[in-house]
Amino acid sequence: MTNTEALKELIYKMADDQLILGHRNSEWTGFGPLLEEDIAFSSMAQDKVGQSYALYQILNDLGEGDPDTVAFMRNADQFHNSQLVELPNGEYDFSLVRHFLFDTAEAIRFQMLTNCSHEPLAQLANKIKGELRYHTMHADIWIKQLGRATEESVSKLQDSLDRLIPYAIGVFEPSPMEDQIIEDKIFEGEGKLRQQWEEAILVVKSKTPLNLPYFSLVKPV
Repeated sequence: MTNTEALKELIYKMADDQLILGHRNSEWTGFGPLLEEDIAFSSMAQDKVGQSYALYQILNDLGEGDPDTVAFMRNADQFHNSQLVELPNGEYDFSLVRHFLFDTAEAIRFQMLTNCSHEPLAQLANKIKGELRYHTMHADIWIKQLGRATEESVSKLQDSLDRLIPYAIGVFEPSPMEDQIIEDKIFEGEGKLRQQWEEAILVVKSKTPLNLPYFSLVKPV
């Protein structure tokens, strides 16, 4: 039998991450460096807010409040999101690198969740993984292009990577009920996700001269 509190803990974490980053991405509407990027970040923002709503709806079905109340009426200390998604947008390179690091993790997370023992979450994961495929394609293309374009673009991306990777590692902070989540086959665990994320990040990085000098020091939890 699935531990409901463990399931809720995981869903709150995912939903809050998507909601906060969705709002951060929406701040690029009208301010993107190119019209196409303005539209892209606006579209991804819309996807993330929609994904958070769907996750909050599953929480509602599990006995939590309605999605709008849960999303907008909690105090700051009641949110479960990572610090990564809270950070101000900064310049475009900063938002692009955050998008790359976060969405790579989320694409893998939702792929893993297609095998979740809680059927509503598994069904939602099957839908969301398709949306995230476009997000990761967008991020990968721009990281590869700007990561080998000019000295300035490489330098800016490198600075953002150096600043953001420590925050990105926080995305994989284990739940207080991590063992229960794994035992109940809700999710395979943050440690396994982090391993796969590192591998995916390194594949894209290998197409550029960008450095991840301390990446090898990151060990699975």
